[in-house]
Amino acid sequence: MTAALNLINVSLEYPDGASTLKALDAVNLSVSTGEFLSLVGPSGSGKSSLLDVAATLLKPTAGLVIIDGQDISTISEAERTTLRRDKVGIIFQQPNLLPALTAVEQLLIREHLRGKQGRRGREKAVELLDVVGLSGAADKRPHQLSGGQRQRVNIARALMGNPTLLLVDEPTAALDQKRSESIVRLLRQVTDEFRTATVMVTHDTGFLPLTDAVATMRDGRISPALVPSAQAN
Repeated sequence: MTAALNLINVSLEYPDGASTLKALDAVNLSVSTGEFLSLVGPSGSGKSSLLDVAATLLKPTAGLVIIDGQDISTISEAERTTLRRDKVGIIFQQPNLLPALTAVEQLLIREHLRGKQGRRGREKAVELLDVVGLSGAADKRPHQLSGGQRQRVNIARALMGNPTLLLVDEPTAALDQKRSESIVRLLRQVTDEFRTATVMVTHDTGFLPLTDAVATMRDGRISPALVPSAQAN
């Protein structure tokens, strides 16, 4: 399989008074096309910092970030913005949907930002809503959707640009057990169907068997990714 994300000796430091705080410490991570990796660890271990660096939202202090073969240290800020828009789908913990827009319009915003409009964009948005199980909800607004449905819109929106890399931050944090399982199973489905390299930060270890590998972070360091002991059917 082709590696869609490579982090090579990545470190990230912040000023902390007279010293510095090391959020990431020589992290190495590779995630292949079609691979679903869970990232676990205690709060403050560096998981969110890793996602931000992988999403090109933060520039590392040292090391290489390579997305779909492109070393982001060699490109301009404008080129990083374009790469993030075209290659990376980000699923935040909170869906952050715009109250005035329907489900399909939430997806069309991403097409508008990419400079693409027209009937094909709407057709694609409707198709993606169908993929995530919302075929009858295209014209509903956020207040008309459950928490799980809003997260499904969030996932469909992230897929709108055909991303190579899908970065997911605690997608089940605000959901009950049943809805949480359905969301992780959906992420498993879209990883397989769209051949994304998917990295999911989670505290819920009950869903780890749905993923291909598990990496653990502690104090800014990451352990080698391990295959879960059992795979869910």
